[in-house]
Amino acid sequence: MNPEIAKLGHVSLVTPNLDKSLWFFHDVIGLEITERSSDTVYLRANGEFEHHSLILKAGDRAYMDHIGWRVKRPEDVELFEHLLKKSGTEVQKLPKGQETGQGDAIRFQMPTGHNLELYYDVEKPLAPEGERSVLKNQTHKSWNRGISPRRIDHVNVWTSHDPGGAHNWLTEQLGFKMREYIRLDNGQVISGWMSVTPLVHDIAVMAEPNAPTPARLHHVAYWLDNAQDVLRACDILREHGITPDQGPGKHGISQALFTYVRDPGSGHRVELFSNGYLIFDPDWEPVEWTEEELALGLTLWGPTDYIPHRDNHAMDQTTEA
Repeated sequence: MNPEIAKLGHVSLVTPNLDKSLWFFHDVIGLEITERSSDTVYLRANGEFEHHSLILKAGDRAYMDHIGWRVKRPEDVELFEHLLKKSGTEVQKLPKGQETGQGDAIRFQMPTGHNLELYYDVEKPLAPEGERSVLKNQTHKSWNRGISPRRIDHVNVWTSHDPGGAHNWLTEQLGFKMREYIRLDNGQVISGWMSVTPLVHDIAVMAEPNAPTPARLHHVAYWLDNAQDVLRACDILREHGITPDQGPGKHGISQALFTYVRDPGSGHRVELFSNGYLIFDPDWEPVEWTEEELALGLTLWGPTDYIPHRDNHAMDQTTEA
């Protein structure tokens, strides 16, 4: 049996101002703190049982340390290690506990230089007394603080390399399926939305030829229940003195409602995301958007400045293993 990835687990972000970033993600976005040390904080959304979906680390600049993916079976970690090494990918083994709340893991790089991590075992701590939901199928109280997203949804990364190589690698090495993509008139595929779940994308890989480094983070997305929650989020952001980076609007690709906002402590971009559609068809054919349709695909309505090749503000991402 081939190893499989089950879901997006977490994203680890480095910030030059941990206190301000923690204020943003905890008090404004509304993520709950599960554990912290002097220089690292682990957070999760109110509907998440696993130890964390976001790691904030103190550092001298803003960059994404890694993206964590949970595999379907305990043995899949070792099976992926074997397959990746066989294909020529350098793999680092991480023992249980090296990342708080997580079991044995492996870390390696995409062809773009983005760091990925695979694991299965993860702690699922109860919420503290007084913050625990009365719902047995939810960890923390609803609307306990800030915007209160339910879960992490996806991550979007940019690269100055040809993203087609990354798309093929994600399919061949990790089992991702292409769901929607943009093809230019010259035949180049510049953006691809890919998933291992019924979501339209667990990860998107997009081209940014002007990026100063090949491995960039565009955004990490958190899921809100409906469109009204996205509008409510905009009110909450402004009440905290924060202006959304873009939105609200609606993507053509994914059909989702969205608002983008930047963490004032680091500049990392967060997407607040809702609606859209799910894919259950086993014979799904990837949807192609042409160069002429590019703007419509990215923004059906709302501000239209979210265009590849025109945004030079994506955050640096380390190339360290």
